[in-house]
Order: sequence, then structure tokens, then C-alpha cells
Amino acid sequence: MAVETELKLRIAPKQLARLKRHPLLKKYQVTRPATRRLHNIYYDTPKLELHKSAMALRLRRAGRQWLQTLKGGGSVKAGMHQRNEWEIPVSRAALDFSLLENAGPEAAEWKEHLPLRLRKKLQPVFVTDFSRTSRMLDWQGAQIELCMDHGEVRTEQRSTPICELELELKSGEPRQLFELALALLDIVPLELEPVSKAEHGYRLLAVYADRPVKGLVPDIAKNATLTEALQALLWSCLLHLQGNFRGAMAGNDAEYLHQMRVSLRRLRVVLRMAKKFRADESLSALSLDVAALCVALGQIREWDVFIAETVQPMCARMAGHAGLQALLALGERQRAACYAELRNEKQARELQRLILRFALWMDGEYWQTPQETTVPPVQDFANRRLHKLAKRFTQAGLQLDSLDNVHLHALRILAKKLRYSAEFFAALYDKQKTAAFLAALSEVQEVLGQINDVAVAHRLLDELAALPELAAHQEATALAKGWIAHGLSHQLAKLRKAVQSFNKQRPFWKNSQTG
Repeated sequence: MAVETELKLRIAPKQLARLKRHPLLKKYQVTRPATRRLHNIYYDTPKLELHKSAMALRLRRAGRQWLQTLKGGGSVKAGMHQRNEWEIPVSRAALDFSLLENAGPEAAEWKEHLPLRLRKKLQPVFVTDFSRTSRMLDWQGAQIELCMDHGEVRTEQRSTPICELELELKSGEPRQLFELALALLDIVPLELEPVSKAEHGYRLLAVYADRPVKGLVPDIAKNATLTEALQALLWSCLLHLQGNFRGAMAGNDAEYLHQMRVSLRRLRVVLRMAKKFRADESLSALSLDVAALCVALGQIREWDVFIAETVQPMCARMAGHAGLQALLALGERQRAACYAELRNEKQARELQRLILRFALWMDGEYWQTPQETTVPPVQDFANRRLHKLAKRFTQAGLQLDSLDNVHLHALRILAKKLRYSAEFFAALYDKQKTAAFLAALSEVQEVLGQINDVAVAHRLLDELAALPELAAHQEATALAKGWIAHGLSHQLAKLRKAVQSFNKQRPFWKNSQTG
């Protein structure tokens, strides 16, 4: 069995052609580029049982040679794919398991992951067909094969194009793949690709439609160290961010951007935990960049919510009102300008650079704990963290009647920190108690969000009212302010009720035992 470690990068065809000619590749290459066509047939059962068990079986033709390959296990982290790989040559374009009898120790692994009951049901499910130009690079002492792939994935009914780079580590450290990717990013725009060619094929089979991705909390074992837990949480936040990047850059669904913001807020919570664990200059720099990105995305999200929750409902209720139509047009113009700034090539490239920098830091010295340092069990840290956040939130909630917009906003931020932290560590505690706590806290956070939307809407209305295009429609601004203020007293009443309900919840981390 071999372990394949490669970084996948999506790239536009014109940028691929540009990269081929760049002197950096010639400077570091130790073999001349060679081009060949690779034709791959993927097999699975009618019920796609291999895919469901995270396995992939392919038959590859490279020139006159056929290779039968089984892949499985491993992980995907910021575009870096690590998978176990079992490979044997076969004589023709057909699966051949008779060779396993003479395959040595690997035969048992083939039989374990691909038992006879599955082999009897295998059939072709899709094909990947592409041209690959590859060369070996000596990159700072690491041997890395750089492959440029251009072609397609196809089923009987559908197809999708392939244009990507694969950086496969032959010798050296995984972090050197990310360092090379950063150097390539300085030359051409590219994007980390968490989806393999095989997965693209399965998505075609399922008629998969891109949609906003919600964050998943990784399972954290009770006996995990804090280091292990923080790394798992950070990777999950970065994967959440990546999963919505393409949709936010290209689509009209505002939920993509919202999920990007959620991923960044969750990421900031984990970074604050990491700072409690150990200070670090790179960590501080990354935290500042994430905070700046949160602000930029927050400005766009404010316009999204303002238009969808305030202006459009008013226009629907009072159709034909010239002032409201002018207000809507100006709001949409401001939003479009914010999106244009987000979607320009420079900003897109900087976001990919940020993820690559995270990947380098995640594979760096920060996580290599000195022998004399004792890393606490994750549950000890979680108990202390949750207790501190809950205490601060409860104390702030006791002064609810005297809180102004600034302090209500601060209370909302506290609610988010507590909620995300509780979600991150929920697996360590009683499921039922945790669910009740989170449900009550989510209700508080929801109402606080609605109150914050009112404050933001007032501010955006003031910005629009100052524009000369709205000078003749000032009554529309007053009308809109009356509209959004109408429900504020009701929301404040809902908040008091939600906070009272939450205060009845028993902290689920109390009296827990470290596993």
C-alpha cells in the first residue's frame, strides 16, 4: 500500500497555458515536461457501495499500459488529498482480480476493502479522460511532480470539464506543497480544489447541484488532547469557507456569502481558543486578516438583509411608490459595488492565499508541542471556556432593560461565541442536555440578530438619504424608518422572554468527568 499525498488546484484554461510558459517551472524542473493522455474507467456497484464507503476503483490506460487502482481512506485538508492507494498492472481493459493471488501482502488489503460480494456486482459508472503534462520539480529539496490536467469527466448522459493542477509529493514534507502553491499563485490565479476527479464523476451521476454548504462539527473524542481538537476544528472551519467560496464569487444566492461569514465567525472563535493555548506571531497575523475579511463580507451581508427584509417587502406592499423604487435601486447599486469589490481577481486571489497560509501554519512548529509541555485534555479546556463565556453572557443579560444598541450588539457577539463554542464541544457531553441548551441559546441569538438588523437598517437608510439621487424622495426614508421601527418593541419583548428561558437552562458541562 502506498499513501498518495497531492494538492489539487483548479485553474482556468487560459491561465494554464500562461503557467506552462513561465520561467519558474523551467528553473526548478529536473525532468522535461511530458504529455500523455489518461483514460480512466471508474467502477462501482449499482447502489454505489464503494463510494458510500469512501473508496474508488478505477482502470487507467496510460499509453499501452493498463493499471487497476483502488483508493480509500485518508483526508482532504485545504485542497491537499491524502489517500491510501493499492495498484496492480493488468493486461487489458478489464478488471482482473486473479492477479491478487500473487500480489503478496497487498492481496489481503484488496480483499478486505473489495470483498468478493462487491466484486461480483461491479460495473462501469463514469469516465475521466484528460491530457496530462507532467514534470518533476526540485522545490527547496522536495521532489514534487507537477501535473497539468485538461479534459473532462463524463457519464452516459452528462459531462463536466477538467482543468487543474496536481502537485504530488514524491519526497519531502507536505507543507512544501503549499509553499509551491503560494509561488504559483503569485504567477496566475488559481483555487484550492477539495473535490477529486472521482467525486466530480459521482456528482454527475447524482445530478448534483451546487448549493450553499453549512459547517459540520468534527467528532472530538473525550480522550483527545486540546491540540488535536483545535486542529480538527480549524480544518472544519476552513473546509466550510472553501465550500461556499465559488458560489459567493459567481452566483446570486446570498446564502453562499452568509455561510462564508458563518465559517469565518466560527474560525475566529477557534483562533481565540488557540491564543489561550499558546501565543504565536503567525496566529496573530492570520487572526487580523480573518477579522478584516469578516468586516468586508459583513458590509455586503448588511445590504443583502436590508434589501431582502426591508425594502423589497415595502415595495411589494406599496407597489408603484416612486420613492421606494428609488430606494431599492440605490440599495441594489450599493450592494452590487460591494460584490464587485469582493469578486475581483485580486480579492479572490488573496482569499486563496489566506487559506494556503493557514495550511502552512497548521503544518508548522506551532503544533509541535515541546516534550516538557503538558497539553491538557480537551474536556478540561472546554469546561473552563464554556463556564467563562456563559458567566459573561448571563451577567450582560441581567442588564437587558438598560442596554443600548452598542451593548445589545456586544451581547449578540457573546451569544455567538458561546453558541459556537458549545457546538464545537457538544460531543463531549450529554446529548440531550446539550441540545436543550443550544436550542434556548439559538432563540436568544435569533432575536438579537433581528434587533441588530433594525439598527443596521437605520444606518443604511441614513447613508442612502445623503445621496443626491434620493433628494426628491426623502419621504421614502421616513416611511422605511417607520416600517422597521414598528416591530422593534415586539422584538425587545421576545428577547426578554428568550433570555428568561435560556437562564433556566442548566450548564451541561457542570459535573462532567474528563474522559
